[in-house]
Amino acid sequence: MTATDTQLQPRAKGLTRRQRRRLSRGVQYTVFLGAVIAFAVTADWGRLKNQFAQWGIAKQMFPDVITLALKNTVLYTLSGFVFGLVLGMIVALMRLSSVGPYRWLAGIYIEIFRGLPALLIFIFVGVAVPLAFPGTEIVGGTYGKVALALGLVSAAYMAETIRAGIQAVPKGQLEAARSLGFSPARAMVSIVVPQAFRIILPPLTNELVLLFKDSSLVLFLGVTLEERELSKYGRDLASTTANSTPILVAGLCYLLVTIPLSFVVRRMETKTGEAVR
Repeated sequence: MTATDTQLQPRAKGLTRRQRRRLSRGVQYTVFLGAVIAFAVTADWGRLKNQFAQWGIAKQMFPDVITLALKNTVLYTLSGFVFGLVLGMIVALMRLSSVGPYRWLAGIYIEIFRGLPALLIFIFVGVAVPLAFPGTEIVGGTYGKVALALGLVSAAYMAETIRAGIQAVPKGQLEAARSLGFSPARAMVSIVVPQAFRIILPPLTNELVLLFKDSSLVLFLGVTLEERELSKYGRDLASTTANSTPILVAGLCYLLVTIPLSFVVRRMETKTGEAVR
């Protein structure tokens, strides 16, 4: 038997790489299909329908679930995003500053607010701030408190995203602007930052999706009936009706916003990747 015959013999008995891939996919599809069938057969669909799919209860939620709860959720999210974006931009520039204390303060802020759960930040804004500054009111009432809480949380993440975007802009852009007579600050604002935002637009949009879900923590600030967002609105109706249908409807309202936003993020990431190539 020659050396060539010895090398070819295992191939004749074993599977090729393509066959192994097909077999692996077949096993995965089989396991997935089996899990779906097991769930469909064993689940008590009658009880699920009675608890989560009462059309009469769902119909009573409209239009308030849209005109009140969803509207408040969107307003809370946008206010927190705008405040977080402004604060994040300031912290990112401090992180890139040549002044040591600025870099240290920015680093401490980022590490603290990235490490703390968002729930603790909401409790801090709702309880600690009034105790620390008695007699003062946050501008905007509940909307201002939510903007502050969400902004403090998101700014820590946005600052690192913005910093990475600024550093991704070629240094030649800043040098070219300086050679044209731009001051360092003007070159950063007019040349570098706009290019950085084109790079970081997808992760910033993804942060907006996360903030939209984190807005449900507003209930820990104590809100009136007119200030309820989707989670609080659904939870209150679920308690009143002794049924979980309002929670399901509230969840679907979240998806009405998060799914299109997620699709936009993927499209922007694809376009950014094509532009880089």
